[in-house]
Amino acid sequence: MRQKLVILLSCLLLLSLLAGCFKASKVPGPSAPAPEERPKVEAPQPPSVEPSRKVTLYFADKEARYLIPEEREVKVGRQPLERVVVEELLRGPASPELCPTIPKGTRLLSLEVKDGIAYVDFSREFKLNHPGGSAAEIMTLYSVVDSLAHLGTVKRVQFLLEGQKKDSILGHLDTSLPLEPDWNLVKKEGGTR
Repeated sequence: MRQKLVILLSCLLLLSLLAGCFKASKVPGPSAPAPEERPKVEAPQPPSVEPSRKVTLYFADKEARYLIPEEREVKVGRQPLERVVVEELLRGPASPELCPTIPKGTRLLSLEVKDGIAYVDFSREFKLNHPGGSAAEIMTLYSVVDSLAHLGTVKRVQFLLEGQKKDSILGHLDTSLPLEPDWNLVKKEGGTR
């Protein structure tokens, strides 16, 4: 009896070993990658938050008599805020009641602020595409000056054309020296400022 029991246990042991071998050599299918082969899942990165600021831009009214403030939320990124402001002026006003002040096709070549003076260098289209007239010239120049001065970092603006200082870039006003803001040109509700 003891001998039968030993044979029976030996058979069971042999069967369990064989069953394990057959299980391991089943029809090949997709297998899970080894731990070192598993693709690394990166945690989702939060979207980069680009800093934004509220700025005041000055555009002309329909009669080119006054500058009208227009507030705008702008993305600053790595650019100086002064450059962002002039780039926004180049885009023109959002309100259909206001008129653009910088001629179409004008490019901002450079902008640098030193000791409170912003050196703003425009492409030749600034002059070539300007409609002319002293009223339009005042609106163009002072929309830039007042918009930059409103930031508080700029006291005066020196205009350059293709890197050159000109006695009168647009033909009437003296631009050989930096211009100070003229807040009397800004229309407030019910009148001028």
